[in-house]
Amino acid sequence: MDELAFTVNDQRRNRNYTQTHRSMIEQAVDLIARDGVDALSVAALAREAGMNRSTVYYHFESREALLAEVKAWSRDQLAMGFHNVVERRQRADGIVEFVLGNPEIVKLWIDDFVAPGDIRDRYPQWDEMVARIDRTMRDLFPKADADAEVWGVMLLTASLIAPRVFKNSVSPGESDERIVERFGREQQLLMSLDLYRPVE
Repeated sequence: MDELAFTVNDQRRNRNYTQTHRSMIEQAVDLIARDGVDALSVAALAREAGMNRSTVYYHFESREALLAEVKAWSRDQLAMGFHNVVERRQRADGIVEFVLGNPEIVKLWIDDFVAPGDIRDRYPQWDEMVARIDRTMRDLFPKADADAEVWGVMLLTASLIAPRVFKNSVSPGESDERIVERFGREQQLLMSLDLYRPVE
């Protein structure tokens, strides 16, 4: 009986730890969105979350570790737009909404994207995406020698940068909702090429 109680308490502690950890990452994202990346620190997150620094340090050993978790969170959010869990238009809209709503976070992701080193360390779905693009390009353009890695870079760059360029420079007075609608429609056309369907 004591062993069962220990197991239940252990599960509760793990669940509470995971929930607190996720909540602190989301609060760090909010802090960055509001005040910029330079404002992020363990002390600032502790103030934002209403907890002491030792609790934050229990979850993140340093500002760099916290920032790494925020980057991982942003990669996960963006990666959802490339999975077939939801309908294509929702995926396209979700990417554009995320990019428009989280410019500071997207900057972090772009910094990682252009940093030296193997992209697979920062974007684990890279090889899978390139394989899908390669297969689709061979199906669509059998006589062309399309470079799937170059296409992957172009598609990711367009997804991450184009909505901000459009909002800031092309149509600055347009609402985010209208930009999402316009980009979603055009991204859906691109996705109809099935560049994102799973490899068979």
